[in-house]
Amino acid sequence: MEKAAITEHPIHELLARRWSPRAIDPSRPVPRDALLCLLEAARWAPSCFNEQPWRYLVFDGGDPDSLEQARDCLRPGNAWARRAPLLLLSVAKDNWDRDDKPNRHSQHDVGLASENLVLQAVALGLVAHQMAGFDSARARESFGIPDGFTPMAMIAIGYPGSIEDLPPEVREREVAPRSRKPLTQNAFAGHWDAPLRHP
Repeated sequence: MEKAAITEHPIHELLARRWSPRAIDPSRPVPRDALLCLLEAARWAPSCFNEQPWRYLVFDGGDPDSLEQARDCLRPGNAWARRAPLLLLSVAKDNWDRDDKPNRHSQHDVGLASENLVLQAVALGLVAHQMAGFDSARARESFGIPDGFTPMAMIAIGYPGSIEDLPPEVREREVAPRSRKPLTQNAFAGHWDAPLRHP
């Protein structure tokens, strides 16, 4: 299901098409070459001092037990994502490689990498939905994530599925119109809350 953004100003078609669907086909696995394309897109994201503080744990049919453990980390509100044939967990390295001091940009940079990844998913005809609703402590324990790394988001990936397979309350959100705050609420001209002029 396509749900392109209705924008105030023109943007690239790939950006307009990116959204976070929940209807995923559980019977169609994501091929390994597509997975590697997603991770390669993430790899080429920008980062502060080229630190590249992102890590991705991959859960797919190659290791059914790990995939089931990842599904068990999902919060009840994200139970729909259990149908995804591929889950990724994005993780941020907390400190700089060069001096082991806190890197306050690392989570921002992981977000940049994940945005590259989900845009690549759109280009490949895949669904990608990032979720904060997972048990990070359980993920840390289940998957051996060491201290100094912060689990950020679970990402459900697959091919588009049928909306009819979603629970009614989730189906409602799936078909609801997309919306964003106007630019006047989040872009300012040189000083906080100074209106940005539009031509």
